[in-house]
Amino acid sequence: MKGYRKYFFNKLVWFLVTLVCAFILNFILPRQMPGDPVAAIVARQVQGMSNTTGVQAIYEQYTELFGTNRPMYEQFFLYVRNALQGDFGFSFSQYPRTVSDVIRAALWWTIILQFPAIIVGWLIGNTLGALAAYVKGGFDKVLLPISIFASSIPPFGMAMILLVIFGVSLQWLPTSGGYGFDLIPNMSWRFVWSVIVHYQLPFWSIVLVTIGGQAIGMRSMAIYELNADYVKYGRFMGIKDGKIVRYVFRNAMLPQITGLALAVGTMVGGALVAEIIFSYPGLGSTIFTAVLGQDYPLISATTLIITIMVLLANFVIEIIYGVLDPRIKAAQAD
Repeated sequence: MKGYRKYFFNKLVWFLVTLVCAFILNFILPRQMPGDPVAAIVARQVQGMSNTTGVQAIYEQYTELFGTNRPMYEQFFLYVRNALQGDFGFSFSQYPRTVSDVIRAALWWTIILQFPAIIVGWLIGNTLGALAAYVKGGFDKVLLPISIFASSIPPFGMAMILLVIFGVSLQWLPTSGGYGFDLIPNMSWRFVWSVIVHYQLPFWSIVLVTIGGQAIGMRSMAIYELNADYVKYGRFMGIKDGKIVRYVFRNAMLPQITGLALAVGTMVGGALVAEIIFSYPGLGSTIFTAVLGQDYPLISATTLIITIMVLLANFVIEIIYGVLDPRIKAAQAD
């Protein structure tokens, strides 16, 4: 127990150090983008206005509102203080909406799309990979090339294939949006059905790409474990095959669990391609809009969310590793 506390404490310290560094970079990097986003907002507000003094007054009013007229270090401490309270200020590109409001509206769309897609793709891919390694024969010969083909297609390629086949050619499913553009969000069956129908193409574009990569990884790890000395020794000692297989797939699952944790941690960034291609109203589309609009409060907030999710995923997986495999805990605690 003492060794595990030391292992946990070490991981916690590194988690906090990395979080602080990520916090600083999330503030600095978006603000190095060229251009003046406040000037762009003012330009939209004063179209047709010829009074330069009035325009200048409006500009100064907006710089005071967004805090961009202050020194960078003051902006940073203000950003940290507000971020700890969940306040990321106003969105430049969607003013007068706040960043929190924009993220809140988009976050659930991404979670509902990405999380089930990652889990379904992970489960199906690992099951198929494990079966291919154990059954071998024709099943393995068919699955392996299909998995390689599916995993080699980039996410935007798979999205375009599904879009063309099921959206354009067959016209079975809508090609864009999270729901019908003629609908107002409510709990009616018509709206729910529209959401389900619009969900299918982005969901399966993510699932199919995930299945290929997971199946290949699981197959390789399972084959390696099935040929390990402890398996041969177990079979020589007459241990039942079912019991040996449980140990084999438990060991083979460790890298796959890491992949799952990272996939969940980076699902917001991974949503970018699918959401842009299908105009899905999630955080991926929000980030894309923020970059185009030089909306660095929104960029900082969204990238901070991604960073925290990745760090948490890594932290949790390190802790789980310490429980599942005592060798890792012993090696890293020294």
